[in-house]
Amino acid sequence: MDPITLSILIIVFLFALLAIGLPIGFAMAVSGFLGSTFLIDLDAALSLLGQTAYETTITYNLSVVPLFILMGYFASNSGLSEALFNSCNTWLGYRRGGLALATIGGCGAFAAVCGSSLATAATMTQVALPEMKKFNYDDKLSTGSIAAGGTIGILIPPSVILVLYGILTESNIGDLFLAGFIPGILTIIFFMGTISILTRIYPNMGPRGAKTTIL
Repeated sequence: MDPITLSILIIVFLFALLAIGLPIGFAMAVSGFLGSTFLIDLDAALSLLGQTAYETTITYNLSVVPLFILMGYFASNSGLSEALFNSCNTWLGYRRGGLALATIGGCGAFAAVCGSSLATAATMTQVALPEMKKFNYDDKLSTGSIAAGGTIGILIPPSVILVLYGILTESNIGDLFLAGFIPGILTIIFFMGTISILTRIYPNMGPRGAKTTIL
């Protein structure tokens, strides 16, 4: 079979696997294995399957991923996440929608520690959501600010996603971190601006929190 035709069929097969709900990693592995089998032979495909999996897992750069996750675990269990939220709450909590603003700020600060969007969202849910419920924040604003704030972990260094992208594309990870910093800061600003506009239009969504003192 013509290699171009075979490649097109493999791509169609890949999308078919994705359409039936197969996880992306498995769908790509199966499609790649079948493509290698038809283009070369079965022995070569089996060899590539084992070699690629082994070489990928022993990559030195991947060691930063569990270390970032471990650092996030330490930060969460040491009370750093609460301290970050409380610090942002001190400056922003008394404003209308201030707790949601503090949540976005806390997410940005915590993302700079762990580099994981899921870990950031999960941690800030435990810290910020009870406070927003206490002050009768709208559920849409409460959960939306946490979910949106969690995505900041993709951009703010040290982002695990940027590390994996750099490894897969053989890009300079330091340059990727520098490239993600400014968009991450802008995302925080835009999220805060959106919350401020919403709470100004709909004051009941985010009542003012209690004033706190720095000292």
